[in-house]
Amino acid sequence: MHHSDRGAQYSSSEYRGLLTKHGIAISMSAKGDPYDNAVAESFFSNLKNELTHHQVFHSREHARMAIFNYIEVFYNRQRIHQGLGYKTPAEVEAAAP
Repeated sequence: MHHSDRGAQYSSSEYRGLLTKHGIAISMSAKGDPYDNAVAESFFSNLKNELTHHQVFHSREHARMAIFNYIEVFYNRQRIHQGLGYKTPAEVEAAAP
């Protein structure tokens, strides 16, 4: 899934066609609702503040691995989230029926 705001670059038919061609579902925030994208904005703020502003990436592969580790090891399994009752996403998912 690809979620974005309704910016011209994301809503263009060429861009939407490319996503569709690759089987990627398109999701856009509601028109005029800046809070609709708050979760994604919060995640990217955390990613920047907790990882990328403190790293020098020597290659694209180095950046890819660092971001993968941040998401899969730290963000989902170690970092507690206020919006999840001070649990990790992994804990919440494991407790789901």
